Amino acid sequence: MKYSILLLISLLALFSCKGENSAQSTTQEKSATLMVYFGTTNDQTRALTIDSLNNKAKEVSENLFEAYTSRIVIKRLKERGIEKETPGEVLTRLSNKGYTRVTIIPTFIIPGKESKMLDEEVNSFREKFKEITVKTPLLCSVEDCDFVTDVIAERNKTNAPYHHVLFVGHGTDDPATAVYSQMDYMLKAKGFTNMHVATIEGYPTFDTALQLLKKGNAKTVTLVPLMFVAGDHAVNDISKDWKEMLEKNGFKVELNIEGLGQLPALQSYYLNR
Repeated sequence: MKYSILLLISLLALFSCKGENSAQSTTQEKSATLMVYFGTTNDQTRALTIDSLNNKAKEVSENLFEAYTSRIVIKRLKERGIEKETPGEVLTRLSNKGYTRVTIIPTFIIPGKESKMLDEEVNSFREKFKEITVKTPLLCSVEDCDFVTDVIAERNKTNAPYHHVLFVGHGTDDPATAVYSQMDYMLKAKGFTNMHVATIEGYPTFDTALQLLKKGNAKTVTLVPLMFVAGDHAVNDISKDWKEMLEKNGFKVELNIEGLGQLPALQSYYLNR
């Protein structure tokens, strides 16, 4: 009888320990996914890109959060009653709630200044978590550029004579702007000699693209944003300024104003790399 009681006590203690360890393990493995965007004040493109990608991410991540890196966009949205948080604010909240593992998916196009600033901000939180994984921007490797050129070329290809397509990226004075030249080269290497890449604030420039259009005897040019959202730059710089400059040079201009973030193939690519 004495041994039976001791055995029973031992078993109860064992199960109690397993229960405590299981609870601790669950706490330790509390994970979250953080989608990071530059942000936009344009409601229409936000619904088609950011909100759409978030909805897709929720299918594979139970604990999904979002953050904007642009303080200006956050301020303007707040004035309209729309609250958005910075990556640091979200990470602070996740830490306070007991999350220990965070996967961060930035939606930047190139590894430029915004990407580097995000890395610096995230690094200041690493001691608060067991693990933080930061995915790369869209165009970080040869494989990335190869995939994306296939997607955008297929979506915008045209067999019409003297019809060219001009993809317009944001651009930067950061060395990462070289990615745009690589994209231009890849398109042509794949046989899309009527497709070009230029940027608003980097290289290749508008004048670079203009020379190629004239050299290729283009008569019609379709302008397409090479940006995650089709926001202010797409509406003002591309649809107005670039369109007018091309028309002054004798081209007929068509517009295909959509953000890369609304393309299903690229949404999946962001989430599944």
